[in-house]
Amino acid sequence: MVVPVEPTLEQPLTDAELHRRLVYGDESALREAYAAYGELVRRVAVKVTHSPAGAEDVAQEVFAQLWSRPYAFDASRGSLRAWLSMLAHRRAVDWVRGEARQRKDARADDSALAAIPDAAPGPDETVVDRERSLLLHTALAELPRPQREVVHLAYFAGRTYRQAAVELGIPEGTAKTRLRSALRKLAESLADPPDPAPARGA
Repeated sequence: MVVPVEPTLEQPLTDAELHRRLVYGDESALREAYAAYGELVRRVAVKVTHSPAGAEDVAQEVFAQLWSRPYAFDASRGSLRAWLSMLAHRRAVDWVRGEARQRKDARADDSALAAIPDAAPGPDETVVDRERSLLLHTALAELPRPQREVVHLAYFAGRTYRQAAVELGIPEGTAKTRLRSALRKLAESLADPPDPAPARGA
């Protein structure tokens, strides 16, 4: 006599086997997990981010974590589907917060950039403009090379944080930090000096 198996028991067993293979570094298990749950993760993420590109970034982070830290999932406490959905929601919230911080940083950077003169002045520039242009090049030369490289890409070459980071082979957060530090130094170097005090008896 064949004893029927309850359908509800099939998924935990499958998750447990998939989890075991992930723990042992089986790349085919990751492909199977992505094929089974990739669309679910993107759907959860896009509801939070309202951005298909953001949802794709979230999906990559979720499955990267599943691959690098498979032991974080406990098959005895729930299904892989539920765990990935929860993780996708958390990463999507982080993505939204990160975008908000990036917009805030961009506004701060724009303010700092406003203090920097045009690097390619025209023939009708004033003497003051020429002096400030010389100050700019001097200040740039005094920056540490890593900061100078980011400024060149982001300010002169028009790259975004992400593009600059890719070209330099550094994390995006590192590129942001270097650029903000460089802009602060440049703004300080180019700040207008105080007017000299009038001489006594003048």
